[in-house]
Amino acid sequence: MKIIIGPASKELATKIADFTGYEKVNVISKKFPDGEVYVRLEDNVKDANVAIVQTTSPPQNSNFLQLAFIASAAKLAGAKKIIGITPYLAYARQDKIFLQGENRSIETIANMIKASGVDEIITINVHQENVLKRFSIPTKNLSAIPLLAKYFKQRGYNEVFSLAPDKGARYIAEQAKKVLGGECGHLEKTRDRYTGKLSVSKKNFNVKGKTAIIFDDIISTGGTIVNAAKILLDLGAVRVFAACVHPLLIGDAEDRILNAGVEEVIGTDSVPSHFSKVSLSPLISQEIRAQESG
Repeated sequence: MKIIIGPASKELATKIADFTGYEKVNVISKKFPDGEVYVRLEDNVKDANVAIVQTTSPPQNSNFLQLAFIASAAKLAGAKKIIGITPYLAYARQDKIFLQGENRSIETIANMIKASGVDEIITINVHQENVLKRFSIPTKNLSAIPLLAKYFKQRGYNEVFSLAPDKGARYIAEQAKKVLGGECGHLEKTRDRYTGKLSVSKKNFNVKGKTAIIFDDIISTGGTIVNAAKILLDLGAVRVFAACVHPLLIGDAEDRILNAGVEEVIGTDSVPSHFSKVSLSPLISQEIRAQESG
């Protein structure tokens, strides 16, 4: 196995290569003056199994093209098996048709990834696991929630209240609870399909005098976290943190969240930023090793 260092995930890919001891394959990448993407593999991959580590967080379109071009280059160079490791899988939330004339964007992405030569996809906490059924190649969805919970545990937080953003994500709070102890719960959340506006129903959680951590797969605009923090603080929580696998935090999301009373936002290096306090390298390395030994 060789680890191809995707331009969008250089630090994470390097950590995975160091963790596993597998050989690194560097990539030269650039954009032409007209904006077109260029990539070139610097090292030999002939007859090798390769794993391309390339997140598809914003700018998602160019990151997706880089992934596709790298996979195609590896195929042309004689790679035996190509695994695409996309910690953040963009367009995964665009998997349904709500209004006439819409497209299932993730289906198009899945077809593009396969056509580029990728034989398998590994991703982390995809928003809805059912979306992976749109792929005609094998897929694996891993969860980084235990890693995030372990980070808080190592900082001395135990018996906290773990909150998920909605019923569908309750498993997230339950995974955190297994590491941190305490209680867990979820919000009742609805989103207007035209405006995108969120509404959250207040629930009576047992958080008075406790530390509460809001766990989510993605924090984008921060609306869910803001609403959840206000509810927790109104119910008497003394400290509120936010933790997510994919810290997109678009625009002024960080300011809005902190102004709502959240002490700190913790994310992984799925989306490289100053929120990336937890690395996915142990989780991904374990999966790659298991596949190689299997």
